[in-house]
Amino acid sequence: MQFILIAFDSTDSGAPERRLNSRPQHLARIASAKKEGKFLFGGAMLNDNEQMIGSVVLYDVADRAELDDLLKDEPYILNKVWDNIDIKPFRLAKTGLQ
Repeated sequence: MQFILIAFDSTDSGAPERRLNSRPQHLARIASAKKEGKFLFGGAMLNDNEQMIGSVVLYDVADRAELDDLLKDEPYILNKVWDNIDIKPFRLAKTGLQ
């Protein structure tokens, strides 16, 4: 089952530094999820000045419980980079273009 995660970063003055400090661990977790086939795509959301303000990630896991287990050690959650997280079931369109 696919889930899309849309997360906006915290807006306090320390948030950009927490993001940069947590980024290597976050990317390592994403790389691991990709090897396991659980990460389909993702990236940073940007503001008009091209500064990172959040993230979008599409996961492919068995169910929501597996996603919750995957996210329990997510550095952006543990280090309070992401403030507002929305997760919804998702179905990637099969258009033949992928």
